[in-house]
Amino acid sequence: MKNKLIALLGGASMLALTGCGEEFLEVEPSQFLTQEQVQEAAENNPDVVAGSMSGIYTLMFQTGTGGDGGHDDFGQKGYDIFSDFLTSDLALTISSYGWYRTVTEYQATTDFTFGENYMVWRYYYRIVRSANLVIDALGGNDAVPELDENLHIMGQAKAMRAYAYFYLTQFMQRDYNPSEEILPIYIVPDSPNVGKSTAQEVFDLIVSDLTDAIDHLETFQRGAKNEVNQNVAKALLAYTYAAMGDYAQTKTITAEIINSGEFTLVNKTEATGGFNDVATPGWMWGADLTNDIGLNLVSWWGQMDAYTYSYQWAGDRKVMDQSLFDLIPANDVRKGQFLDNSASAYHLAPINKFYDPNRVIGGQRYITTDYVYMRVAEMYLLHAEASAATGDDASARQSLKALLVERLENPGDENYVDALSGQALMDEIYLQTRIELWGEGKTYLALKRTDNTTFRGDNHLSSVGETLESDDPKLTFMIPQSEIQNNPFIDSQNN
Repeated sequence: MKNKLIALLGGASMLALTGCGEEFLEVEPSQFLTQEQVQEAAENNPDVVAGSMSGIYTLMFQTGTGGDGGHDDFGQKGYDIFSDFLTSDLALTISSYGWYRTVTEYQATTDFTFGENYMVWRYYYRIVRSANLVIDALGGNDAVPELDENLHIMGQAKAMRAYAYFYLTQFMQRDYNPSEEILPIYIVPDSPNVGKSTAQEVFDLIVSDLTDAIDHLETFQRGAKNEVNQNVAKALLAYTYAAMGDYAQTKTITAEIINSGEFTLVNKTEATGGFNDVATPGWMWGADLTNDIGLNLVSWWGQMDAYTYSYQWAGDRKVMDQSLFDLIPANDVRKGQFLDNSASAYHLAPINKFYDPNRVIGGQRYITTDYVYMRVAEMYLLHAEASAATGDDASARQSLKALLVERLENPGDENYVDALSGQALMDEIYLQTRIELWGEGKTYLALKRTDNTTFRGDNHLSSVGETLESDDPKLTFMIPQSEIQNNPFIDSQNN
């Protein structure tokens, strides 16, 4: 598949972009130092351990971090695409090079020998291992560093370990069952293999790490949005409680984030403004990508943006599910995020939601458009969901309307929400979550925590018209073959 694309896109120039990839992918980020170096200097020189923390953030957008080396292997945003396909809100309509077919056809999620399972597993456990190195260098899991700089780094490292374990729970467990054994827990560097812990034990670790992180980051002023600050740690904790069904805690934490005033909702203009700038006030967490970083063909933008020189332009077309698009009302600016032209190969592609500002088809070669990991709109929607789930329909309506004011064309259009209550209100919140966060990897989390269903409209290449419950095995990845082969405490019997 890769060779075909190289031939199509320009021979020698493309080889120059990809030729040394395999050797490069085996190397840790240059900012990431050895355990011995970090331990030796951390106590008196926070800059050393800060370099290791920077290396962890680099893993989130670096290619090959899932160990596959494929053109779908580029950090967190790669798994956002995996999850969006599993919800069926993201449709594969043209497949010239074959990327994602094993996910969209549910082969990977039902056969542990497929590489996508290994990618998910390896990426998030690589984050865990890297965070463990930093935590250990700062004194270990129970340490509270005296230097503010080290305290802040400890908070970030614990938040990142929690982030990785949280996503592992979502990708590897069909639904939240506290007593089910799901994942090995590793909290020290280079730990020997262990067996699976229960979901309760994994979630207890996530909550503990994030609680510590929130405390440690109270006075932290981050230098860039790729770093986890206190509100990002709180958001991760809110997602965690929601996944556990503890909506009371979720409601409290999301309200704190909204009321902090640190972020403002993406407005009507920004909603069709490309989602390409980390400085956007509504972005809570993201990466500022520059030419120096060197991302190109293998990137989220390459897979999703027709204005980037890569697969979305060249023939692996990813668009909104037709049935979801049909549910967006005509007075919603988000309907304009997608090309509505059934005669075009780009029909329902997000050409007005995600795009390189130059707007040249296939034009962006090296990625300078930024990655979004989290937006404050998520907190409004999650607060609405948590409020409705706890019987506080008034607060749910208020949060939902605050978002819709910035999405519907005319003043007062949002007032239809006032007539909704109970399950009808919950259903509307879920629909708005699907529309607002399309292509951002978050609908999968909502699908699982609300026990909803997927449905495939008529513009998918496979399984058209199929409906799946959230706990269907097709929607969850498996412990990969390599882990089962190399870890004597895990077998394939209960995978």
